[in-house]
Amino acid sequence: MNNTTGKLSFLEKLGYSVGDTASNLFFQTFILFLTYFYTDVFGISAGAVATIFLVGRIWDAVNDPLMGMIADRTNTRFGKFRPYLLYGALPFGILGFLMFITPNLSPTGKAVYAFITYNLMMMAYTVINVPYSALMGVITPNPDERTVVSSYRFVAAFAGLFIVQFSVLRLVRAFGGGNEQLGWQWAMTALAALAVVLFWVTFATTKERVTPPPGQKTPLLQDLSDLLRNRPWLLIGSATVFQLIFIVIRSSSIMYYFKYFVQNQQVTLLGRTYDLSFETLASTFMLSGTLVTVVGALVASKLSKMLGKPNCYYGGLGLAAICSALFYVLSPRDLALMFVLQLIASFAWGPVSVLQWAMYTDTADYSEWKTGRRATGLIMAASLFALKLGIALGGALMAWLLDFHGFKPNVEQTTAGLLGIKLLMSIYPAVAGAMGCVLMLFYPLNNKMLVQIAQDLLARRQQNSE
Repeated sequence: MNNTTGKLSFLEKLGYSVGDTASNLFFQTFILFLTYFYTDVFGISAGAVATIFLVGRIWDAVNDPLMGMIADRTNTRFGKFRPYLLYGALPFGILGFLMFITPNLSPTGKAVYAFITYNLMMMAYTVINVPYSALMGVITPNPDERTVVSSYRFVAAFAGLFIVQFSVLRLVRAFGGGNEQLGWQWAMTALAALAVVLFWVTFATTKERVTPPPGQKTPLLQDLSDLLRNRPWLLIGSATVFQLIFIVIRSSSIMYYFKYFVQNQQVTLLGRTYDLSFETLASTFMLSGTLVTVVGALVASKLSKMLGKPNCYYGGLGLAAICSALFYVLSPRDLALMFVLQLIASFAWGPVSVLQWAMYTDTADYSEWKTGRRATGLIMAASLFALKLGIALGGALMAWLLDFHGFKPNVEQTTAGLLGIKLLMSIYPAVAGAMGCVLMLFYPLNNKMLVQIAQDLLARRQQNSE
């Protein structure tokens, strides 16, 4: 790193970023396929899945602040946050594998097995991802460089999403040979092994540089009080909940939308007709969106410098919500319009994901600037709490609304069931996205204020080092 400018080497930015590839091999699988896996592959009722998600994810979200406070108080030769990547990677991989085993149990037994393995996996995810997220706040003190790192991180995250969208269903078919349960087991074994290696790469290529003020020994309650008085964090944290409800409902709906609404279709391209299965259409739909999202992520840093981070955030989320709402008026034959809307929404979504985490690190600087105390681990843990709360609510709402509209797996849907699937792909997520946009209208940390905070903190640190 350049000690004057806080600039990081390409290798360190890349090394940090692949940790999010590792996380997203499972995170995106959960968003895109876990509800489908539990209902259509493992054979758990939609109502039971909703309860598993809500109880499990809320419990998991509560663990995040605890993990943040533990990480803030960790002191080793590897730093505060990096050791958790070294020692937490292997349990993460093993539990990810166990989640997709399908033992031949009673309906109650299946639900209990899913509940236990899901919760253990989410705890392993917390142990790694709270310190991983906090690490971005301490590898450089430069807020603009952190935005660049966040861009690298989310290109890598979308690489994980790309791998999931492109390979998971193909691996399931290849490994399963017609046995979908066996296919899922071996497909996720492959992803688990890759995730472990990538976490170790992140550990090996990064370094912690920003430390709390000398002599800081803050009581737990003081850390929590500082967090709850951090207005910028409260706003971006609340917006994150609605942002994740939006993306979880919409992403989880895609398989149902194509399987039961769009279905298998004949598609004519360049004068040739192709018979495409709903799996192929769904995979292509998701993959095309991921590629365009990467483009949006790559321009996030430049857009944020021109327009400001909060403007880019709520502008992108708002456009994605509008595109989602328009799916309500489409018919199964409107494939071209589906893909156009998907591409626009995905490009708009790219900066949202990048800037969300950059803004969280900005709120850590804001808290130190206001209070003289730094708790990066707690702030990033609380941010993951908001993210997981959104996932919990989005996943539970998804399953409950399927059940409410009369969805039955692997049969022809009733009119009410098809209406429910259309609403889940369109109006329901759009409402959540709109609510996130409204909250961010009040976010106070613009570019000018961030420059002032960075200058003041640098002066304090230089004074403390003398």
